[in-house]
Amino acid sequence: MDEQQIQNQGIGIGGFFGRLARRLGIVDTRYESGPAVKNGRVRLLDAELRTIQLNDSIKNSTRDFIDNKISTTKYTVITFLFKFLFEQFSRYANLFFLFIGCVQQVPGLSPVNRLGTLLPLSIVILASAFKEVVEDSKRARADANVNASIVKTLFGSQFVDKKWKDVVVGDVVRVENGQFFPADLILLSSSEPDALCYIETSNLDGETNLKIRQGLPETAHFLDAETVSLMSGEIKCELPNNSLYTFEGNISFAGSKTVPLDPGQLLLRGAMLRNTRWIYGIVVFTGHETKLMKNATAAPIKSTKIERSVNNQIIFLFILLLLTSNFETEILMIQRSSVVVDFFWNILTFMILYNNLIPLSLIVTMDFVKYYIASLISSDLDMYYEPTDTPATARTSALVEELGQVDFIFSDKTGTLTCNVMEFKMCSIGGIAYAEVVPEDKRVQVDDRGKVSGYYDFKTLLRNAETHETAQVISDFCTLLSVCHTVIPERDENDPSTIIYQASSPDEGALVKGVQSLGYTFTTRRPKSVSVDHSGYTHEYEVLNICEFNSTRKRMSAVIRMPDGTIKLYTKGADTVIFERLAKNGNPYVDITMIHLEDYANEGLRTLCLAYRDVSESEYAEWSRIYDRAATGRKH
Repeated sequence: MDEQQIQNQGIGIGGFFGRLARRLGIVDTRYESGPAVKNGRVRLLDAELRTIQLNDSIKNSTRDFIDNKISTTKYTVITFLFKFLFEQFSRYANLFFLFIGCVQQVPGLSPVNRLGTLLPLSIVILASAFKEVVEDSKRARADANVNASIVKTLFGSQFVDKKWKDVVVGDVVRVENGQFFPADLILLSSSEPDALCYIETSNLDGETNLKIRQGLPETAHFLDAETVSLMSGEIKCELPNNSLYTFEGNISFAGSKTVPLDPGQLLLRGAMLRNTRWIYGIVVFTGHETKLMKNATAAPIKSTKIERSVNNQIIFLFILLLLTSNFETEILMIQRSSVVVDFFWNILTFMILYNNLIPLSLIVTMDFVKYYIASLISSDLDMYYEPTDTPATARTSALVEELGQVDFIFSDKTGTLTCNVMEFKMCSIGGIAYAEVVPEDKRVQVDDRGKVSGYYDFKTLLRNAETHETAQVISDFCTLLSVCHTVIPERDENDPSTIIYQASSPDEGALVKGVQSLGYTFTTRRPKSVSVDHSGYTHEYEVLNICEFNSTRKRMSAVIRMPDGTIKLYTKGADTVIFERLAKNGNPYVDITMIHLEDYANEGLRTLCLAYRDVSESEYAEWSRIYDRAATGRKH
């Protein structure tokens, strides 16, 4: 998001009227962004840094840190009247009837009761106000529930319960498995080795896969309240900003060196701790200064296509009303030979007389119909997703009719076809094709020349893994799939023997589950190693480096030190990038594998190619220096 986009968040009102709107509270300044983010880096204003003292609440209280209370309501008690009236009279119908109602108050001008328009208009406005209050009250109750959530906070040498809204910058908190982080935290230590923890950020970026965060080695030994209470020093970090993926700062301890902090130690509000019993973290950003709230925008005044159409029709009716009033006035003047001054008074009189040409109750009727539709959406069983017990939720009724105006839905084709459910169906290893379920027309056949064609089932694959001439190739295939990935294993709380794989994509999860059915069970991930159970033994593989998949490389690679000390480069990716990188030494499996790939594509399957290479110690040492230099240069 660039600086111009940040400035354009919320209601686009500039200049004098923008300042006036902000002064009156029509534009909510709770959501104005702090330092802008450009090209993925935070621009610190005047090189200013936030300084936080460790275990020193007195010094921290003297600094200008905001509290942790949040509000996502559209209105406040002070701004409700101005903001609500601004919204209501941005509708042309209400503005017209306000004009008519004011004109009716002129003595001798109105042919009907002077309250004949203002009274119905007031009822309409009050009805709309009631609807807005009901909807905003729901937001306020949700905010109150969040603000009243409990987190354990260090007080003296023990952890005590504290409401989220009372958490302040500098507090040390203990968050337990399945809980959300109450503010933006710096990870100090955890129940896992090396201060490792797993988090889910679906509320931030929509990704349900687990992500790894790791505390610094210098803080990993703070494993109990008493030890944490003895910590002293300070944190210096960037000012609050809206960048979810960047963080710059450092932490220094009394009598010790200064250690840099990066996004790997940052735990954002809105994320959830998963697969980790507990973590200790120190609060750096609270309330509306957290990155989650910096990316939020105030509930804006929204208009739908139907409302814009109604406004245009009201303009047309207003013009028609003017023409009709003008026509009637001219006839009256001809009949009575009235003066020019009477002409304008007569036009206003006829406008009052014919004002019912524009329907007064139309807008409020539309509002209540939309509110009713929103309630139907929330209770619609056809929109209920049973696997995760998730009902549809209409957070606002302002835009419900827009759902009926959708003509086209653009979606990723693969996800649309598969519903993001992927299964390991077929594979080709060492020139032999295998399938979980062999189609009738693909069963193994031997022609007159003794040539074998067709697919073998996975039972044959398991037998071949033990005695066949391709057994080593099968072993490399299964090992690659069980270690070359970013999947995180999570134990089922109800059945600890069951492993749930949290993957960044359905493909990765399907491959790890598929190779599990072949006897290679991925069980543990640590910062620098993974463990795989096979043949009754647990094998540990050291992960030296990982180059994750991206759209440019179209492949993922992992440099792995095997249990016997050798180094292998494992890679998987699209056939176009894998085949062109194969050694030119006449690999006997290339041609037959390409035939199998074409068959799989014709079956409508998504395909992936695997390859590996042995790497010598000297070659890896040279490459590692280049890799580290490039990684360091990228960070700075």
